[in-house]
Amino acid sequence: MFGCQQVLLNPDTELKAILEFICFESNKLMNQGIYYARQLYFKSKKWVQKHTLSYEHQSSKHYQVLYSQAVQQSLISVYESFKSYRGLLKLWNTGQLEHKPKMPNYRTKGGMAVVSYPKQALKLENGVIRVPLGTLCKTWFGIDHFAVEMPSNLKFEEIKELRVVPRNGCFYAEFANRVQPIQIDVNPTNVLGIDPGLMNWLTCVSNTGTSFIVDGLHLKSLNQWYNRQISVLKAGKPQRFWSNQLAQITETRNRQMRDAVNKAARLVMNHCIENRIGRVVFGWNRGQKNESNMGAKTNQKFVQIPTARLKDRIAQLCEQHGIEFVETEESYTSKASFVDSQHYKLGINEALRKP
Repeated sequence: MFGCQQVLLNPDTELKAILEFICFESNKLMNQGIYYARQLYFKSKKWVQKHTLSYEHQSSKHYQVLYSQAVQQSLISVYESFKSYRGLLKLWNTGQLEHKPKMPNYRTKGGMAVVSYPKQALKLENGVIRVPLGTLCKTWFGIDHFAVEMPSNLKFEEIKELRVVPRNGCFYAEFANRVQPIQIDVNPTNVLGIDPGLMNWLTCVSNTGTSFIVDGLHLKSLNQWYNRQISVLKAGKPQRFWSNQLAQITETRNRQMRDAVNKAARLVMNHCIENRIGRVVFGWNRGQKNESNMGAKTNQKFVQIPTARLKDRIAQLCEQHGIEFVETEESYTSKASFVDSQHYKLGINEALRKP
């Protein structure tokens, strides 16, 4: 399996200018690819092919300022978005999807996009990774690469891809690497049931008699603070108003949510390892946030809690440690209790206790 390590970059003035430039150019190139794919469908009802975008845009200056393999990754992501749209459209036409999907739209004008470099494009020199630039960039600015520090906890041989990610005025380097499985001693009959919520983010009970709760009040307070700050700063401003201060506050909140997800998932995994849990059952209702109707305030609190990200993170850790992960309807984990000898019967809306 593969993992991803995200590192916050602290670039100097020169490096920041380079990162901004390549991310701006990537965004412009992706918009060109989206335009081509949309017009191809509107005029001929044909779908764009995987390598067509790279072939059609070779003469573009946005193509030439970026390294060739990075360009291909950006345009392949455009192809994949239209491929996903095509698949969703088929599901909607056959009645398997409730809402009609929307065709991929253009990216924000003047925005920045991710730039991806496969392992073959990278070189390790004196503890730093040499990241190449395009030929036109060398002609214009006289530079053909920039450098990113190699993380001390990773091996260069295990890195599969390097992504430069712009977000809220910051730049991150994401290292996609192969993660080795971890062998642990588990008992397949030991099961941990997880019921997600709002005040109690995770309520976890096992059939071995152990239980614990991951508190959700801290996340609630963080989101309350964030919403109040955003409300104050946007008061009297146009609907799409944005500023560096708003970006900084949003980035701080996003980091707090990411930290909470990783810590909560690690807490669950440590409990599984200590108690030899071989199966994790996570209660989940797909689309539960899309049509939530619990009042404006409760809706805001519920929708902003990153429970889906936490579920995915727990599933990743389970796969890495050889623990079976099962996703089931939330009503089952909410109503049944093995410890109390409760059993859930389909068609009945309450748990039945054995006499």
